[in-house]
Amino acid sequence: MPASQSTVSDLMTHTAIAIGREASYKEIVELLHEWKVSAVPVLEGEGRVVGVVSEADLLPKEEFRREEPILPDQLDEASKAGAVLAEDLMSSPAVTVHADATAAEAARIMARKGVKRLPVVNEVGMLEGVVSRSDLLKVFLRPDAELEEEIRQAVLAELAPGARLGFSVQDGVVVLRGPLRDRALVPLLARAIRSVEGVVDVRMEFDGAVSPA
Repeated sequence: MPASQSTVSDLMTHTAIAIGREASYKEIVELLHEWKVSAVPVLEGEGRVVGVVSEADLLPKEEFRREEPILPDQLDEASKAGAVLAEDLMSSPAVTVHADATAAEAARIMARKGVKRLPVVNEVGMLEGVVSRSDLLKVFLRPDAELEEEIRQAVLAELAPGARLGFSVQDGVVVLRGPLRDRALVPLLARAIRSVEGVVDVRMEFDGAVSPA
């Protein structure tokens, strides 16, 4: 089966921008602007992550600038409108990930929690780096030739060693073609090829018909 499986440590930014509890609102805004990031982890002690301040945590100050009635479901956000320090602005506990997690696991955490960046921590919560959505997308930069080699060696040679199948890869899209007597292999091949990091889509071409797998 496919051997490529990037971990967070392969993709993350090791030099992470971080702040302390006492960082001011304006200092945080300046850091986000200067480093072109959407969030920064908040550290205490020797580097333990205790929270994260994101653009979403900063926006209530603008949102609640005018004197308007505050609805019950807006109380948490409204309380941040008057905050000026990171410890009052931050979302805590922080949503984090470990360096040995796979890229897929990190992507699932981001999607489930609705965040764009994850602090990467060790077993005691110390900051090791940050991984972002753009970092996780790096797996799709793999050259087509590299994908072809992995599919040939790790998928076809294992699942369909006797089949006379050909395939091509263009812009990450794999088209598998040729005679295949055992059609039960189709979903297995499709799933295995999709699991190769960098594959964008898989299509099967049998008996002259092309269809998504």
